[in-house]
Amino acid sequence: MSSINTRDYEAQSPVRVAFLGLGVMGFPMAGHLAKAGHDVTVYNRTESKAQAWVAEFNGKSAPTPRAAVEGAQFVFCCVGNDDDLRSVVLGDDGAFAGMASGTIFIDHTTASAQVARELFAIAREKGIGFVDAPVSGGQAGAQNGKLTVMCGGTAEHFEAMQPLAMNFSQAVTLLGDSGAGQLAKMVNQICIAGLVQALSEGIAFGQAAGLDMVKVLNVIDKGAAQSWQMENRGGTMIEGKFDFGFAVDWMRKDLGLVLDEAKRNGARVPVTALVDQFYADVQQMGGNRWDTSSLIQRLRKV
Repeated sequence: MSSINTRDYEAQSPVRVAFLGLGVMGFPMAGHLAKAGHDVTVYNRTESKAQAWVAEFNGKSAPTPRAAVEGAQFVFCCVGNDDDLRSVVLGDDGAFAGMASGTIFIDHTTASAQVARELFAIAREKGIGFVDAPVSGGQAGAQNGKLTVMCGGTAEHFEAMQPLAMNFSQAVTLLGDSGAGQLAKMVNQICIAGLVQALSEGIAFGQAAGLDMVKVLNVIDKGAAQSWQMENRGGTMIEGKFDFGFAVDWMRKDLGLVLDEAKRNGARVPVTALVDQFYADVQQMGGNRWDTSSLIQRLRKV
């Protein structure tokens, strides 16, 4: 693999970038790169979304991942799952077929550690860098450029991509070898699942007891019970509003990754397994696209 000089890739030095996947996260993330002055070419499975991005950010679009990455020094990706990731990376029209030796692929998909390691190995054979870099912060974090990025890979590749990723992030951290980023994201989702369930039970309990839960949350948010979920979702949970980004369907996908990994590594995650089933209840209620704070709805079910 050719040597990478991280000084060539300072956040404000324009480089050629491709971005694959323009969902609720990828669309604004790619936009931040364009607004920072980088030469961005996008690819999206639904072409109309790529055209909308071009119209808003004055970049370019391409009809295939391979065409999008031509000439790019860095390729960012944010798609739905392992199969989606393989579909844009592998094959004659995939990104790896068009990437030059010494370039770097940064995957922001929340996927399995296994697929990260698989693609890392394939990339290495081709002389390409690969960093698994799932994000936390939701749609609002992507739009505001305040994501947290958890990375797995080599220090060399991480140091090269970090300044670019800081265009849409507040923290970009290397946590270990290939797959470590995905495993850290699983830890993140385990913690969120337990917090949201506890907050749901607390609010439902307080309402059943006749308390003014707006006042209660304002009090306990200044003590040991404080959390991001309480600050940002407690009030909307009380109001029964659940249109704030990360959907139940995606959370169940992520918790499925957690439970599969726990079977492999022997970790015990009983609360996570239980909350996953609670989210299945929300899906049965028609809440597939509600945000994750909608767990409270199953406690209000008559």
